[in-house]
Amino acid sequence: MLIAFAVLLVFQCLGEGLVFLLRLPVPGPVAGMLLLLVALVAFPRLHEIVEAGANELLRHLSLLFVPAGVGIIVAAASGSGHWLAICAAVVGSTLLTLAVTALVLRALTPAHKNGEGSDV
Repeated sequence: MLIAFAVLLVFQCLGEGLVFLLRLPVPGPVAGMLLLLVALVAFPRLHEIVEAGANELLRHLSLLFVPAGVGIIVAAASGSGHWLAICAAVVGSTLLTLAVTALVLRALTPAHKNGEGSDV
């Protein structure tokens, strides 16, 4: 299992390095995952090595969310007294996102470009 973790970390580092050198607009771990996918297709034996470590990580995936939960609790404590502004920002940004999404969808839908199509 130690070899599996080493392989996963090597591919993450390769992805980070590739993104840094080529200045790609993709997170390094995502590039590393794509490299790992290519390696798994090219070398089927690698699948057996990585599978045990990946399954072990998946079994303990909930532990990886603990830092995020702690961050939310800490941020919530520092936001006391500003709940009205926070709620207004959440509601406002949600409505704005829905409106922009609807306008983009309407602009990109072929039936509405020429005023054709039925209003359903």
